[in-house]
Amino acid sequence: MARCLLETRIFTGLVAGILLGFQYGSYSQEPSPSLKEADADYRSGVVALSRNDLNGAREEFAKVVRLAPTAEQGHSALGAVLVRLGHTNEGIRELEKALAIKANDSSAQLNLAMAFEQSGQPAKAIPWFTKLDAAARIEKHPLPAEVLAAYARSLAASHQFASAVGKMREALTESPQNARLHDELGSIYAQQQDWPNAQEAFRAAVQADPNFAMAHLHLALTLQAEQQPGALQEFTKAYQLGPQNAVIALEFGQFLATSGNDEQAIPILRHALELNPRNPTAAYQLGLALQRTNKVDEAISLLQSAATAETNDAGILTNLGMALCQAQRAKEAVPLLQKAVSLTPGNPTAHQNLAAAYIQLNQLDDAVSQLQEALKLSPDSPQLHYNLGLAFKMQDNTADAIPEFEAAEKLGPAAPEPPYALGLLYLQAGRYEDAARELNASLKLRPENGNGWATLGSVYNNLGKLPEAVSALQEAIRQLPEQPDPHLTLAAVLVKENQTAEATAERKKAAELMRANMNHERAEVACHSGNSLLKEGKWDDAIVEFRNALSYDPDYADAHAGLAESLQREGKLVEAAAERQRAQTLAKKP
Repeated sequence: MARCLLETRIFTGLVAGILLGFQYGSYSQEPSPSLKEADADYRSGVVALSRNDLNGAREEFAKVVRLAPTAEQGHSALGAVLVRLGHTNEGIRELEKALAIKANDSSAQLNLAMAFEQSGQPAKAIPWFTKLDAAARIEKHPLPAEVLAAYARSLAASHQFASAVGKMREALTESPQNARLHDELGSIYAQQQDWPNAQEAFRAAVQADPNFAMAHLHLALTLQAEQQPGALQEFTKAYQLGPQNAVIALEFGQFLATSGNDEQAIPILRHALELNPRNPTAAYQLGLALQRTNKVDEAISLLQSAATAETNDAGILTNLGMALCQAQRAKEAVPLLQKAVSLTPGNPTAHQNLAAAYIQLNQLDDAVSQLQEALKLSPDSPQLHYNLGLAFKMQDNTADAIPEFEAAEKLGPAAPEPPYALGLLYLQAGRYEDAARELNASLKLRPENGNGWATLGSVYNNLGKLPEAVSALQEAIRQLPEQPDPHLTLAAVLVKENQTAEATAERKKAAELMRANMNHERAEVACHSGNSLLKEGKWDDAIVEFRNALSYDPDYADAHAGLAESLQREGKLVEAAAERQRAQTLAKKP
């Protein structure tokens, strides 16, 4: 009987259940030399597959296709191998050729379905999975769990979530202890934001495999979404199990940062960026954490890297612009913030940020214009009214500033800033009763404002409400013990109350504080000079300046530290140690 033997080979991945062999027309007809050669090449391909030599198998199956182009087995085998080698589009074409020759080739159908799913073409995969599933039901044997999982993924990618859940549960029936299938089921629920079912599935995955790092991560993200306790522990466990997983590191770092733990987040985010240096999200998130912790120069570098990768991301441009403003580089920030506005013209915050940069450049007209645009978009924002009031105030435009502060106070009655600003403006305008009312309102909301109490004391003095003035000024002195001005104002009030001795004592205290403040300023200048000389290696001259600083202010810790360093350089180790100890003692004082 002139017929080649039939063989069945199963191999992992996409190549599943290829049926080998050829039909030569009639059994009495001797096969042609080319068909015999094709059959031999086919068998060589199978041998190569048994050694996991995919490139060798591809060469042999390519020969088969060339020698026997109408034999579907060659196209099916070559297509499966090409897909497994990563040449997905070429493999799909060969599998489609096989099915055009023999439409019921289940191996080609399966490999084609898997290829479409893995290449992100779920709409094309689903019809083939459906055929395979229907055939399996007729034959009363279930599809393998891995195939059902791929079917479920395709359905989920097409937003057919109910069907996807059903197929993934069928896969779990076939393999109930498979942690990855439980994890995939949880991911389908998570796509629907069905957090309770997602949490149950991820917990099942962790129970099935306690060392499954990604399942711990997914459980952590679910707990975070539900705002339930335990997320930190799961993130930590995921990171411990997968320390070299860039996705886990990034998610863990982001969680810490959004929880307000930037200092803890920074090393984790650094590690995420080391693991994937080209990931703009890692650079961006690390830059934000550094920006929030005032490490602005390093933050700018990272945000610039993120902006280069994502040139039209308004959020990145905005944060980079604001970081540049923090570094007093508003001129560089303006073009970035202008682009952010152009990308999101309906975002009032974008206009507000650009206004902040204009204010830093003293372009107040431009700042006012941007804040007015922002208010058109968000007319009930107390912060925007307050910011516009500040811009008008900086222009000495009191007439326009006051209505904006009044609107801010009305819209945000819990904020102490608008009534405080109004109080100052009313004071400048001589509207003392209005000033007292607003300052009192502000101080009720924020009583720890020494300057506010001092200003209120001055207002009460102008109103002739002397007991109230004394009370306010005494509170100012309590909060600002080093400031001479409240003592001087209090002295003036006490004179009006005929308390001459008490007034004299307040003036004397003010004079002492003014001398102390002046001496401290002199000490700062001398210390700065000493530090400059120290950097230049002029030890003797530096010592003179540091000693001058201490003659003005004996308790100036920085001067003691600078003197210690200078003495150390001159080899005067004992004196240096004494000065260093003094600096450390003073630095610990509140």
